[in-house]
Amino acid sequence: MKVQQVIDGLKRRFPNEPEYIQAVREVLESIEDVYNAHPEFEKYNLIERLCIPDRIFSFRVTWVDDRGNVQTNMGYRVQHNNAIGPYKGGIRFHSSVNLSILKFLAFEQTFKNSLTTLPMGGGKGGSDFNPKGKSDAEIMRFCQAFIMELGKHIGPDTDVPAGDIGVGGREVGYMYGMYKKMACENTGTFTGKGLEFGGSLIRPEATGYGNIYFLMNMLKRKGINDLKDQVIAISGSGNVATYTAQKVLQLGGKVVTLSDSNGYIYDPDGIDEEKLNYVFELKNVYRGRIREYAEKYGCKYVEGGRPWGEKCTIALPSATQNELNGDDAEMLMKNGCIAVSEGANMPSTPEAIEVFLKHKILYAPGKAANAGGVATSGLEMTQNSMRLSWSREEVDQKLQSIMTGIHEACVKYGTEPDGYVNYVKGANIAGFMKVAKAMMAQGIL
Repeated sequence: MKVQQVIDGLKRRFPNEPEYIQAVREVLESIEDVYNAHPEFEKYNLIERLCIPDRIFSFRVTWVDDRGNVQTNMGYRVQHNNAIGPYKGGIRFHSSVNLSILKFLAFEQTFKNSLTTLPMGGGKGGSDFNPKGKSDAEIMRFCQAFIMELGKHIGPDTDVPAGDIGVGGREVGYMYGMYKKMACENTGTFTGKGLEFGGSLIRPEATGYGNIYFLMNMLKRKGINDLKDQVIAISGSGNVATYTAQKVLQLGGKVVTLSDSNGYIYDPDGIDEEKLNYVFELKNVYRGRIREYAEKYGCKYVEGGRPWGEKCTIALPSATQNELNGDDAEMLMKNGCIAVSEGANMPSTPEAIEVFLKHKILYAPGKAANAGGVATSGLEMTQNSMRLSWSREEVDQKLQSIMTGIHEACVKYGTEPDGYVNYVKGANIAGFMKVAKAMMAQGIL
């Protein structure tokens, strides 16, 4: 395999999908040597088969708003690869959703799910519908219309969706309710469900908690056993960011930033438990903006900015893709940052990753560090299949074990001759090899 030839071929086929091409390039560049050491992979054209999704569904979603006007949006589901299990991945509702973003997310999800060691393939879906500013009734009608089409292509052993940006417990509940009615079955096809109807404890917290568990595994290799004296910058203010902050506080760290799409807050005194509870209330009850935190507590708010210029020792990008660029990374290095662990999917640009690796800091890519969310979704699927419910402590212990296992796999495949662990390389190779071997064993499909 020659990476540039593969990328050039994908660009010709998919010329307007930059996020997808970016994700593929990042993986291929780190697995090239391992791939070429297996000539049987090239004989069966494995890399092209792995890069291109098994199938893609796109459809119109028609719904009626509260004024009686008929609205239309686009809906998508990318079923990327099911070599190791049913397709598994979130649904995103956001105005930025397009096929390039969903293909990149599904591609990444395939390797992330592989890293968990649970039997889950990779998929992703969504719509350019934006739930912000919509009433509960409008969101319900949209979700029901969306599932009337998507419901034909999912199932407990086929494709198991979950939440993502713009899709929380409310949206999952509406979608699962319609799916259940259409399918005349209650088999837990969605994850991220309410506790009352098959959801798992720890699932809302899992991505944020899992990121910190992975971070702690990295830090312990450097002799750092807690987060005391660590100043931590977090982007975002949704589930991932807020539960990341919650776990940081439990471990003694100091969180100084949060953000949303309009800007970020910087609180030099630290976001303590009381302040964080206000953020939970602000975002989940009032659906407000993070600037309201600054107005309440009198701290700095930067309109339209990102928090990476503020001094911190650890950065946890937890908002969206490509939110941290090369200049941001250089600023983090200048300010003494020792670790970056990604709570979002591909939040660092290639230029930023290059800076992190050049300075040999602890850098955990999203497919490894934020795999706790889908891992706990896998645990929810298991509980649904067994018709039982595990305690909070049981789920949390299993999550910690999975994140430790992912870290060990990254160390195994990513340790360089000088002892530095390239977690990007380690995660990509570990995830790739499992999927590749499964595909080879199952023949040309």
